[in-house]
Amino acid sequence: MMTRKIKLWDINVHITCHLCNGYLIDATTVTECLHTFCRSCLVKYLEENNTCPTCRIVIHQSHPLQYIGHDRTMQDIVYKLVPGLQEEEMKKQREFYHKLGMEVPGDIKGETCSAKQHLDSHSNGETKPDENLNKETSEEKQEEDNDYHRSDEQVSICLECNSSKLRGLKRKWIRCSAQATVLHLKKFIAKKLNLSSFNELDILCNEEILGKDHTLKFVVVTRWRFKKAPLLLHYRPKMDLL
Repeated sequence: MMTRKIKLWDINVHITCHLCNGYLIDATTVTECLHTFCRSCLVKYLEENNTCPTCRIVIHQSHPLQYIGHDRTMQDIVYKLVPGLQEEEMKKQREFYHKLGMEVPGDIKGETCSAKQHLDSHSNGETKPDENLNKETSEEKQEEDNDYHRSDEQVSICLECNSSKLRGLKRKWIRCSAQATVLHLKKFIAKKLNLSSFNELDILCNEEILGKDHTLKFVVVTRWRFKKAPLLLHYRPKMDLL
C-alpha cells in the first residue's frame, strides 16, 4: 500500500486560528457553524461581537459565549501534527505562573516531567527489561491514583443548592478535570439526587445560567477570573423561559 507524505504548510489553514494566525491553542469551536479558534482569541472577540469571525453568522444575539465549546479532538490533532508546540505552550504557561508568583498547576508539572523522561529514555539508548517493566507498572499505578484524569488541569468546585425543591449534596466540594463540562456536572448531580433526568437541572455561576457545553476551565476564565478557589456554582430545577 502506497503512502503519501503531506507537508505541514499544506494543512496549516485547517489548524490555525483565523484571529491570531497562529496554531490553535485550547481549540474552541462555534456550535452554530463549527469554525474553530483559540479560546482566548474567541472569548476576547465575542466581548464586543456576536458573530463568527470567519463566516459572520450570528452566534447568539445576547449570549454568544454560551454557544461555543472546547474542541479537545482538534487540539489533540494540532499537538500531534506540530512538533514541539505542546512543549512550548507548557513552557509559556509555567513562565506565566512564575511571573505572577503563583504555584504551577500539577498538570503542567506532570506533562513536563513525562516529556523529559521520554526524551531521556531515547537519548540514553537501551534500558533494561526489568526497569521498563517496573516503569510501566509504576505508570499504570499512577494513572489509577490519578482517578483517570490524565494529568488534566484540576478545578475545585463548590456545588450549592439554591432551591427548596431539591436537597443539597452530602459532599458539595469536588475536584475534577478543567476539561469537564457543565453537562458532566448535571449528570453527576442528577445521579447523586436520584433524578430521572439531568435535563431537569440548571447550573448557575454568578446567577447566570451556564451552557451545557461550557468547560469548567472556560467558566473559570470568563466568570471567576481573579476570584479565589473554589469555583462556586449553584444548581436548581430547570426553569422554562417563555
